Amino acid sequence: MDYVDTAQVVSGSVSEDEDCRPCDLKEEFNRQINVSSAVIFIIGDKTAFRTAGSYCKRNSEGEGCACTPYKQNSNGAGICKIYGKTYTPGPDENYGKINTCSYLEHEFRQAEKKKRTIIIVYNSFNKQSGWLPDYMSAYEKDAHPFWIKNSWGKRVGDYQYIKDALGYE
Repeated sequence: MDYVDTAQVVSGSVSEDEDCRPCDLKEEFNRQINVSSAVIFIIGDKTAFRTAGSYCKRNSEGEGCACTPYKQNSNGAGICKIYGKTYTPGPDENYGKINTCSYLEHEFRQAEKKKRTIIIVYNSFNKQSGWLPDYMSAYEKDAHPFWIKNSWGKRVGDYQYIKDALGYE
């Protein structure tokens, strides 16, 4: 099993580009999810409140708006790199990279749109439904605590749950 952590996008990442924009990252997340059979979301106590990547002036101000590169470098904002009219992607296309979703919500929406297996685990010993963002609420019943105690009472990851969810056992 290969694993790509989209929180630390790899393999020729667009994030290396000084002029990388939130829409560039979302497009890369789409590519990573498209080559995946499953997507695992690890939910922490602050996940429901994450908003990084949700602000895009293109939605409200249109073409030519100011856009701050992902790294918010010393060069400041530049002109939006997307020219022409934007549109709502069709059912067989990727989730649109110009949106008001956080990076996490964008990844989730892409995984749903592409019908990937979605596995949600809590970074906890217990089910923590209050940690789930609203857009994941349909998965509350299936979300599972990641941490368990082994026979020696030590904290270990419940990888068996993930294997089962992936259909390996």
